Amino acid sequence: MKALLFIFSFFICNGMLAQNRQGVLVKAVIEGNDTLPCTTLKTVDVFGFKKNISKKEAKRRTKLIRNVVKVYPYARLAAEKLEEYDRMLAEIPSKEGRNKEMKKVEKAIVKEFTPTIEELTFSQGLILLKLVDRETGKTTYHIVDELRGKMRAFFYQSIARLWHYNLKEQYDPKGKDREIETIVQQIERGEITL
Repeated sequence: MKALLFIFSFFICNGMLAQNRQGVLVKAVIEGNDTLPCTTLKTVDVFGFKKNISKKEAKRRTKLIRNVVKVYPYARLAAEKLEEYDRMLAEIPSKEGRNKEMKKVEKAIVKEFTPTIEELTFSQGLILLKLVDRETGKTTYHIVDELRGKMRAFFYQSIARLWHYNLKEQYDPKGKDREIETIVQQIERGEITL
């Protein structure tokens, strides 16, 4: 009798709880005797590095992170400046006026950024070129070609090749620049601070 009373009270309490529950309505598809809920999940990007690596690899990765953190703000600044100069040049009607203005801008950029750029290491310079391409969508060669002309771009490319740089190299976030892209994504999400 006590067992029957217990089972009866259990079902009554469960029924009362079931009546007070509020659920979430989702679309569903009925296939045969099954009802399958259908919902759209937001996209999640998963980035990360391998955990079990050698000391040499860990040191290389730490150096890469340090280098990306150092040059990423300059790449962002380059993208902002390029947008600013594009707007400014669009307002100047004559080609001579644009050239004159770009010479002024070039002198100002050289004066402002030469000390900082000269302090960069070789690998930081390579990363900066790649990140400028990432942020602007244009290679450094293409930017110089647009703003200063083919001869100046050719000259800068020739000098860069002497130092084993390539201004025409494109950023490849899914290929050889995958680690750099992972670090940049972590910076943008706030997981790595500048």
